[in-house]
Amino acid sequence: MSFEGGILVSPYTASKGAVGQLTKALANEWAPLGINVNAIAPGYIATDLTRPLLEDTTRNPAILARIPAGRWGRPEDLGGAAVFLASAASDYIHGHLLAVDGGWLGR
Repeated sequence: MSFEGGILVSPYTASKGAVGQLTKALANEWAPLGINVNAIAPGYIATDLTRPLLEDTTRNPAILARIPAGRWGRPEDLGGAAVFLASAASDYIHGHLLAVDGGWLGR
């Protein structure tokens, strides 16, 4: 919800938008000090928190239909993004929200 408005989840959307803007603001402030600030923006990840959506026979198929990868993400799908952002390979990346969403935002 950092990139979309959402429906019926305005407090959640507001908090995700705040994380995105805080990432950018801190990157602007800390980049001159050699500190990278970036964030990972997960898509639909199968966790205990999202179990009700996974079990919802109406909403789950609608969600899956929009994910080009054809599946919900797993927590371990976020590991590569975290390793990349923590590595020297991302030294010139500042203020970026890296979506790990199976292609959701591409639709």
